[in-house]
Amino acid sequence: MNFGFNIPSRGALATREAMLALAGRGEALGFAHVALPDHIVIPTRIESPYPYNADRKMAGAASGDCMEQITLMAFLAGATSKIKLLSSVMVVPHRPPMFTAKALATLDVLSQGRLIVGVGAGWMDEEFRALGAPPFAERGKVTDEYLRIFKLLWTQDDPRFEGQYARFANITFLPKPVQKPHPPIWVGGESPAALRRTAQLGDTWFPIGSNPEFPLNTVDRFSKGIGRLREQCERAQRDPNTVGLAYWAPWYKEGQTLSTDDGQRQVFTGTDDQVAEDIAAFRALGVKDLLFSFVRGSLAQSLEAMERFAQAVLPRVK
Repeated sequence: MNFGFNIPSRGALATREAMLALAGRGEALGFAHVALPDHIVIPTRIESPYPYNADRKMAGAASGDCMEQITLMAFLAGATSKIKLLSSVMVVPHRPPMFTAKALATLDVLSQGRLIVGVGAGWMDEEFRALGAPPFAERGKVTDEYLRIFKLLWTQDDPRFEGQYARFANITFLPKPVQKPHPPIWVGGESPAALRRTAQLGDTWFPIGSNPEFPLNTVDRFSKGIGRLREQCERAQRDPNTVGLAYWAPWYKEGQTLSTDDGQRQVFTGTDDQVAEDIAAFRALGVKDLLFSFVRGSLAQSLEAMERFAQAVLPRVK
């Protein structure tokens, strides 16, 4: 099983020094991936409901502070040598598809095949409008079309496309990514649409467990989510065993116990033994990749949390 962690693109730890320290220490400790979030601009007034907490409010939105995702991944690619670089997740409709495919292919080449393309359709209407992106209401269709374009550009010698949101011909698209047939695509999201997108276009399902509308915050709930994914694979005439499983638990904090809406212990909370048991249970379900947050109040506290997890939790996993 592979373990990863996130680095914030805004706030007190979104500095050159902090990012280098976190990525470097994570790589030295043997973590498999470092994840970077995606916002290009943050509107001053946000009415769109945030999907991943109970009050549906985006934390820290008032500052408007954010760095660009692909640029950050490229920066960290040059500062590391082994750890994989995960977009967690890229809001696919925010950028023109050919530019995005080129930037990601370049990143995969320069990192020597260390890119993981985590993707989602987005949740903030206001950001779509600020960027001049395609209509928010059509974001699912746009995401599907752009993902097909990525794959076409990354794999075909004479790529041509005629779609609803993009069209091109008479081009050469080089260099291709190092990874073949292309960098792995991890589809974020927990909704039926996200499961369908995973089955049709993704390599791995990559949900966050804290979505109140589609909670996956117990072993049983996540197991049922896998069952729904398998149903979508069958509809897409795809072998479910060809779809990988990853999971993002951003609420992890050492010693903290959280309860679900029905009074159960939320996974990846509690004692070190309980967290280790949860890791083993998810591994038994077929999960290959787990991501946690070690972001704390300061850089020193964040590094300490990362080191503690590696030294106190992972050795307990049976």
